[in-house]
Amino acid sequence: METCFINSPLGITKIVGDENGISVISILAEGEVSKTIPKPLKECVAQLGDYFDGKRTEFTFTLNPTGTDFQQRVWQELLKIPFGKTISYLDLSKKTGDAKAIRAVASANGKNPLWIVVPCHRVIGTDGSLTGYAGGLWRKKWLLEHENPSNQQSLF
Repeated sequence: METCFINSPLGITKIVGDENGISVISILAEGEVSKTIPKPLKECVAQLGDYFDGKRTEFTFTLNPTGTDFQQRVWQELLKIPFGKTISYLDLSKKTGDAKAIRAVASANGKNPLWIVVPCHRVIGTDGSLTGYAGGLWRKKWLLEHENPSNQQSLF
């Protein structure tokens, strides 16, 4: 596995992957930016840069996250949430086949290893509130506003 660290508007982004795809994209509060980017990670780095520059709404590089079958199913549902849209945890639970599994779905959402690309930030509370986010609620707010800019002062 190759690893690199890049700058983003939300902090240092750690990327881990190999020729089989990207396994981890995570955000760190601090760290040192890599001087060189390993070849298997270059497309991911370029696409994340385009996303933050407002030039990209979807990602096309190969994903290779590790997780249980249930987590993988939840993450696949997250990939279906359109750019600039949100879904509630309850609706996400229903899409995975069991509305009563809302806590398990929320847990799988929180264990998503592919920050931004598998858009767990697009999941909100049923009442429209921002709820738990591993990267911090301020980052979730920033991402949602980045994906859905409007003339109003703030979405949240």
